[in-house]
Amino acid sequence: MQCTRGIFAIALAALPLSAHHALALRYDLNQSVTVHGTVRKVEWANPHVRLFVDTEASNPSDVMHWELEMASPNLLILNGLKIDSLRPGDHVTVSAYPARDGSYEGYAHKVTYAPK
Repeated sequence: MQCTRGIFAIALAALPLSAHHALALRYDLNQSVTVHGTVRKVEWANPHVRLFVDTEASNPSDVMHWELEMASPNLLILNGLKIDSLRPGDHVTVSAYPARDGSYEGYAHKVTYAPK
């Protein structure tokens, strides 16, 4: 983790991505997408936390609804993330490995947000 100028970033890139659940089969680990948006919800459940982000758009019909898989709840807590660190309405920037099928899904390897 790194805390700089009021921005709190969780770096998840060091995780063994190819081991658990064969992430390389579902996500393209050679690509990265950046998602800027608003947290819709966060699901804390095993085996992975799921972060749902709506992108910002001037036209409401253009909003993309992203579902981003994160590390396990235990690993995130051990690295300093709390269950209430990300709340609906928070603005986030997420770097993620995109889904191979082109859907609005990914595996988050970095989440940046303003701490409360």
